[in-house]
Amino acid sequence: MCNNCDHTIHGRHHHYGWDHSIPPIATVAPGESVFFECLDSSGGQLSAESTVEDLPALSFDKVNPVTGPIYIDGAEPGDVLKIQIEAFTPSGWGWTANIPGFGLLADQFEDPALNVWSYDPESTAPSLYCGIAQVPLKPFAGTIGLAPAEPGLHSVVPPRRMGGNLDIRDLAAGTTLYLPVEVAGALFSVGDTHAAQGDGEVCGTAIESPMNVALSFDLIKDQPLKFPRFTTPGPVTRHLDAKGYEVTTGVGPDLMTGARDALSAMIDLICATWKLSPVEAYMLCSVCGDLRISEIVDMPNWVVSFYLPRAVFE
Repeated sequence: MCNNCDHTIHGRHHHYGWDHSIPPIATVAPGESVFFECLDSSGGQLSAESTVEDLPALSFDKVNPVTGPIYIDGAEPGDVLKIQIEAFTPSGWGWTANIPGFGLLADQFEDPALNVWSYDPESTAPSLYCGIAQVPLKPFAGTIGLAPAEPGLHSVVPPRRMGGNLDIRDLAAGTTLYLPVEVAGALFSVGDTHAAQGDGEVCGTAIESPMNVALSFDLIKDQPLKFPRFTTPGPVTRHLDAKGYEVTTGVGPDLMTGARDALSAMIDLICATWKLSPVEAYMLCSVCGDLRISEIVDMPNWVVSFYLPRAVFE
């Protein structure tokens, strides 16, 4: 619980899609704070005791539940909702999976795989992976957003201009997020909490981990915003720069192909150097490696790089 928060929204108040007809759980005034209990992205279908045999039964109708919505008093279309991400209360466990048909290299990794993580929720010290890698943790909310003006139920899986499944790892404690309001009250919800993720979330999952989050809200009136933006309080590297990086690249006229080529090359390098299996390397890349556009102006070819922090192996 958050003793200093003005409201608590329990995890049972969750939904599986964006719809402005969903009744709000509470009305929150600008300047107030809210403590949200969040489920993991499986919606409780996976647990710390799960095995790979549980993946085929995973129902996609119940993935990425978000807690809410809450009504922000005074919020109107054309306003901006300012969200201060105050703190996370991690659970101490999480999971990463290769789910058939999902992920950047879904055509290359057709079989299910699952890694269940255990970590210290107090220190959030790096978590051991496959007995040889230590993955630094950085809790954040993968899905955080507002209801759309367009009527009906909209999938929570793709990100939208009002936020949603952004999967931006830097939406961590201390960050301020700004979202455009499309409906009265904004109708804010949050969930899909992660213990760690690389930029790109390349296998389709991060360290998916149930945890709670404290947020505070404010309004910026009559300043239309086209897409989400955010401000970080300081460096975002999680101290991964200290040992340098191994970097692979993809070069060509298509950014998606370049991203796939850079990732595939990194998986090959990890397998050859650290003797992980290909799917183990793929999931490791998803939780701690970063895809970056290195060059997008020297036509007709662009450069995409994949950065793997050497610190995870040292």
